[in-house]
Amino acid sequence: MHDIKAIRDDEDGRYLRGWTSRGVKDAGAQVQAILKLDAELRAAQTAFQAAQARRNELSKQIGQAKGQKDETRAQALMAEVEGLKAEIDASYQAEGQAGAQLKALLATLPNLPADDVPVGADEAENVEVSRWSDRAAVPAGRLNATPKDHVDLGAALGMMDFEAAAKMSGARFVVLKSQLARLERALGQFMLDHQTTKNGYLEVSPPLLVNDDAMFGTGQLPKFEEDLFKTDSEEPKYLIPTAEVSLTNLVREAITDEAELPMRLTALTPCFRSEAGASGRDTRGMIRQHQFWKCELVCIATPETAEAEHGHMVASAQGVLEALGLPYRTMALCTGDMGFSARKTFDLEVWLPSQNTYREISSISNCGDFQARRMDARIRKPGEKGTRFPHTLNGSGLAVGRTLVAILESYQDEGGRIAIPEVLQPYMGGATHIGAE
Repeated sequence: MHDIKAIRDDEDGRYLRGWTSRGVKDAGAQVQAILKLDAELRAAQTAFQAAQARRNELSKQIGQAKGQKDETRAQALMAEVEGLKAEIDASYQAEGQAGAQLKALLATLPNLPADDVPVGADEAENVEVSRWSDRAAVPAGRLNATPKDHVDLGAALGMMDFEAAAKMSGARFVVLKSQLARLERALGQFMLDHQTTKNGYLEVSPPLLVNDDAMFGTGQLPKFEEDLFKTDSEEPKYLIPTAEVSLTNLVREAITDEAELPMRLTALTPCFRSEAGASGRDTRGMIRQHQFWKCELVCIATPETAEAEHGHMVASAQGVLEALGLPYRTMALCTGDMGFSARKTFDLEVWLPSQNTYREISSISNCGDFQARRMDARIRKPGEKGTRFPHTLNGSGLAVGRTLVAILESYQDEGGRIAIPEVLQPYMGGATHIGAE
């Protein structure tokens, strides 16, 4: 959510420029609509308060008149109070209507980009920040002349079955078997262990079903409801599209002591997405699924430390890729490609040999106080009475399915075997390869 006072006092047009750069249609008209509703809301509040104050004053005068046995004056004053009821009701209704309309409008507008975010319309204008490729970490001769994609590799191994999944669940699901199922489990466990032992994250096992307030808090509702899976019940719940929702909402409607910050949280959960906006994209394989595992990273930080925590979170995700020996690049997202709640985002893109390109495997965002305002999450310095909003950050550390895809494609050899990265071998019972000798 946005600070209405900041929009009202925005003399240099920061909101207009920010929303325009993020692709908000008719951003100028949106700003004017906000200011108009804000003026109507404050006028209604003033009228309501004035009418209440007048009623209270009249009530005192009625008591005085009755005390003086002046029944004529008392009746006149009572008639005026009766007339004020309609005015109070009208101003109360106007306040509620303007307030609801203002909240609804603000809820659909994305976070403002940070000043150093590159301005651009879409992913083509993202900026490469760095590239990492430690070839020595990957076994020599791992790739044949024309690397196979993960679908063909998985089918040849007899451990990846899209047809069986489609029969029971439809498209964009997969059944993994045997060593690939174990590799998926091993990756998740390795990621959790890496983040908790090396990077200071606290492991959490959160709910997978949440209410609409939780989804609103992190920005999935109301704008992106079509991307969510929702239960059909008396009190509907949503399957989480990412553990960011559950982890970030742990500080919802609460005051957290700043001495507890930064609060670094991680969870390994299945995630569920309808992919309503991705029709026709990545229909082959495991790149874009309705259900997938992800190791999520969330941080609750003070405004002063959020930027440093963003860097720590990026490094935490990069460390997983480097430990696995997977080449990747880091991209700074432009204004037109960032997620709704983000003010600054870095994507990590892993190299996929079969596609001869980099594909996103982690998106790491600093959301500023945007989500905290929506959740009414606050922080307080020790010994002080006042509160303020924390800054929230989130990112993948990493998406398990896409990491599995990258390992299959990057560690394949001429015979179709998959070498297991050294750091995963303890999780795989000491095995060094997947597939027949």
